[in-house]
Amino acid sequence: MVRKAWEIISRVLGKWRLHYHVYLSLLAILIGILAAYGALLFRFAIKFTQYCFYQDARDILAFADTLPTYLIIALPALGGLLVGPIIYFGAREAKGHGVPEVMEAVALRGGRIRPRVALIKILASGISIGSGGSVGREGPIVQIGSSIGSTLAQILKVPHFRQRTLVGCGAAAGIAATFNAPIAGVLFAVEVLLGDFGLTTFSPVVLSSVTATTISRYYLGDFPAFIIPSYKVVSLWEFLFYPLLGIAAGFAALLFISSLYKCEDLFEALKIPEYLKPALGGLFLGCILWRWPHVFGVGYGSINLSLENQLPLLLLFTLIFVKIVATSITLGSGESGGIFAPSLFIGAMAGGSFGYIVHGLFPLITASSGAYALVGMGALVAGTTHAPITAILIIFELTGSYKIILPLMISCIVSTIITTSLKRGSIYTIKLSRRGVDIAYGWEQSILQALKVRDIMNDQVVTIPEQMQLVDVINTLKNKDVSYLHVIDDTGALTGIISFRDIRPVLQEETVKRLIIARDVATTDVVTIRPFDNIQLALREMGGRGISQLPVVAESDNRKVIGTVSKRDVLAAYDKAVVNREIEIY
Repeated sequence: MVRKAWEIISRVLGKWRLHYHVYLSLLAILIGILAAYGALLFRFAIKFTQYCFYQDARDILAFADTLPTYLIIALPALGGLLVGPIIYFGAREAKGHGVPEVMEAVALRGGRIRPRVALIKILASGISIGSGGSVGREGPIVQIGSSIGSTLAQILKVPHFRQRTLVGCGAAAGIAATFNAPIAGVLFAVEVLLGDFGLTTFSPVVLSSVTATTISRYYLGDFPAFIIPSYKVVSLWEFLFYPLLGIAAGFAALLFISSLYKCEDLFEALKIPEYLKPALGGLFLGCILWRWPHVFGVGYGSINLSLENQLPLLLLFTLIFVKIVATSITLGSGESGGIFAPSLFIGAMAGGSFGYIVHGLFPLITASSGAYALVGMGALVAGTTHAPITAILIIFELTGSYKIILPLMISCIVSTIITTSLKRGSIYTIKLSRRGVDIAYGWEQSILQALKVRDIMNDQVVTIPEQMQLVDVINTLKNKDVSYLHVIDDTGALTGIISFRDIRPVLQEETVKRLIIARDVATTDVVTIRPFDNIQLALREMGGRGISQLPVVAESDNRKVIGTVSKRDVLAAYDKAVVNREIEIY
């Protein structure tokens, strides 16, 4: 009887899971459609904005020599002046390159992103790129697509665990539609954002990416983003040079990452309103564009020139550093845009410079500099993102060339090894770690980071005055049945903490008990925590000090104790969150 009942339940659950997977697949297709049109709207916004600013929507190199100097300098500043208030008052998470914000939402908030982010990101990034900002389309379209997926999931009340998957669907669809790269879109979503290659995650992401690519190709055609000459490996001796290119790209990636966040710190330190900083950055950028218009916007025109061997060595080498500075200023000042196109640009210039030298020294056994520029693009993307698989496949899809795949694989892996060995975190995760968010160790850590101390703390705090005699302290420990007593002064400020082991040394001295007061035996080096800190920090502090409880102090006054949090509370909250998450999966 029991076995038969279990068989019926199993069949019902099996059908529900099948139906739920079908439902999830339909949602993925819908997200693919919406994200594709979002990507098309974003591309149109960039072109429209550029035309409004410059009266020409072509690549800047086609008309830069016709522009007056004052316009080249002033228009990026005007763009920044518009972008600053849009982001500051509209959605501050639209600032910067966008991908870290999506990663944080996936790791800590179950994939929940505010619906307004998609619209604000289209406006802010469209103006930033169209006015000359030296950034790319990848970061914004990831955030736009992810916002669409998250909004739909919230409207339909999809379980939190599946909301993450739908966010990945939106990101994959956005990349696929923007770059005509369905495979790269899928791998970016699962390798960089979700970190989950499971079938239940992978299948919806693929459906969404394919749907978006189909729509994009209907409107934009089916052709790669870069039209390049045919390259091939001229000699097996070349395989000695491509690892060296990977090393060079790795160090260029490290320079790019360091410069980006250093520039962000410099603008952060400026004592001017936040919404005016993009205008100042735009002014600096305009001065750079006046001399080097090659770094304008996404820079695909200059990349194509490097692939076609049409840039001299000195300019190739110079543009590496000019692009790093231009992108760092654009993003550091608070404008909106991605780092993928700048990574491609820097990689193309670094690879082209390397190839120019190698081909000049060994012309009979090496390909032209364009081949090395192509490989350098992938190697630098791999170095900055720590995602070599995505980098390899996205370069393949962006160019439609398979002949250079082996050197590309070698250089991408070497570049990734260099950057991961010398710097902890990718260009995306470093931004999160600077906020105290570490997602490097999987979703278990994200649970600890998502839970706040205020959610689990006990606000019934046992306090004693500094002047309390030791005998009364002992009686308080007995009567209150607590492990710690919090010592406060006449103003109510926390001055120390007493545990049983603090008073053990003087328990045998009966004559001394009346002479010693609480202040004499209290531990004054007290570690405290705040309500909005995450419980991972609390657990780390307790483990480092070998204690089982921490006092919680007010946000506004670090001497006023308002509660306590114990290791037992932390572990219980973690266990409950894990159980709830497992329930949501099924």
